[in-house]
Amino acid sequence: MSTNAQQTARNVTLPSSLEEAVAALAAAPSAVPVAGGTDLMAAVNSGLLRPAGLVGLGRISEIRGWQYADGHALLGAGLTHARMGRPDFAALIPALAAAARAAGPPQIRNAGTLGGNIATAAPTGDALPVLAALEASVILAGPGGNRELPVSHLLTGMDPLRPGELLAFVRVPLLHAPQTFLKATGRTGPGRALASVAVVLDPARRGVRCAVGAVAPVPLRPLEAERWVAGLIDWDGGRLLAPEACTAFGEYVAGACIPDPVPGPDGAEAVELPPAAVQLRRTVAALARRALGRALA
Repeated sequence: MSTNAQQTARNVTLPSSLEEAVAALAAAPSAVPVAGGTDLMAAVNSGLLRPAGLVGLGRISEIRGWQYADGHALLGAGLTHARMGRPDFAALIPALAAAARAAGPPQIRNAGTLGGNIATAAPTGDALPVLAALEASVILAGPGGNRELPVSHLLTGMDPLRPGELLAFVRVPLLHAPQTFLKATGRTGPGRALASVAVVLDPARRGVRCAVGAVAPVPLRPLEAERWVAGLIDWDGGRLLAPEACTAFGEYVAGACIPDPVPGPDGAEAVELPPAAVQLRRTVAALARRALGRALA
């Protein structure tokens, strides 16, 4: 363990319930909650973060499972990627299970948690585009009680964590419909995403939801592309869609998330996209096309 980590370890609280964890954070507002610590401890060891203390969440059993509630799944923030990747969870929320299985090597999947993925809010977080496409919400526990808000509000900073608050649960609608998650990495095997795409079908509302991760600070929802392709799907006839429409959807999504530069002032010619951005847009287009095709198959 590094010197920084040793110094931090001197001020560690290990509550056994959410109530105790909230009380610990209220008593030490500068302390940082930690579950798997896959991102936090890397920041500590590199000197990027020096918290005054840590509130360990590993002993809080109530946030390490899930339950059903009014057509939703209430997921504990302490669920590990490894646990979400198992077949029973995959039958519940397939795209989130696929994202969990792609989160990295076994040591990362065994330690990293759903809540950590959200709280860290790294652009490459694999669960984030899935949660955005599912329109999930988070339940925050704090000194004044619980409050619920869309996960997108937390990720964008529209409604951030307040002092003493803790991410406790994630509420996910159970659509009982096809959903997919795909990502491209810079190397063979699990790794950080260059781009990722989640596609969720919502037959009850005859809708398609799509979110793109890793290409921007937060997941992007190409809403116009969603509405356009949903209007082309034969929802009453086996959810059929022409292959060329899938290709066009991919291009639509990629163009929305990585748009062409706007013309300069006084009619000056727009600067072309750099080659890396052009390649990234091609990658997003391919992922979106394949994800939609698999969801409709």
